[in-house]
Amino acid sequence: MAKFEVVEQQGLKMIKASIMNETIRAESGALHYMLGNIELEVQMPSAKGFLKSMVTQENVFKPTYKGTGEIFFGPPIFGEYHMLQLNGDAWILDKGAYVCSDGTVEIGAHRNKAIAGLLGGEGFFQTKAEGTGTCVIQAWGPIQTIDLQNQRLTVDGSFAVARQASLNFSVKRATKGLLGSAASGEGLVNVIEGTGRVYIAPVPNIYNNLVNSVRSAFPTSSS
Repeated sequence: MAKFEVVEQQGLKMIKASIMNETIRAESGALHYMLGNIELEVQMPSAKGFLKSMVTQENVFKPTYKGTGEIFFGPPIFGEYHMLQLNGDAWILDKGAYVCSDGTVEIGAHRNKAIAGLLGGEGFFQTKAEGTGTCVIQAWGPIQTIDLQNQRLTVDGSFAVARQASLNFSVKRATKGLLGSAASGEGLVNVIEGTGRVYIAPVPNIYNNLVNSVRSAFPTSSS
């Protein structure tokens, strides 16, 4: 298997992937630079692949890198990377969370229930990763691990970066009545139930807060 690690320079983070006669896959446009005898290949997807791209709003092209050397994926972010270890299981990823993975990890699409997709903010389809190997995901803040044992996790907002596919995802009112939901200030919430693992990132990285503060201090003029 390839070796994935996070490298940091001046507070910015990238992913370094070391391969030795191996193959890895990455999000289109994620390549920063690479060293060594490595071949970059982009295969034309099937009609089914194009359909998956349309429904997930993810890029249909997932280039593969074959050979021996080191590959750096970016562009660098202020957020956090996480190494998701797959052992024959499947995970549902938030939009834009996928970065790169071992070639043995298949990237596809997962269909949410109609009402959950319409109201939950996650969309009708999300990216699905399954197989065996490492899958690198990214988030805009530190990732917290929550292990559910026939339990319910209620999330206000799209903070769930990844969840095991065995878990049930739905959207519900924060309170039983419409008046109660309005009075509490909480309308609809995302609910994840069952037994399995969830990764959430409820707090943005301090660097992102700094960037947003700078942007607010120097607003761009509208033309």
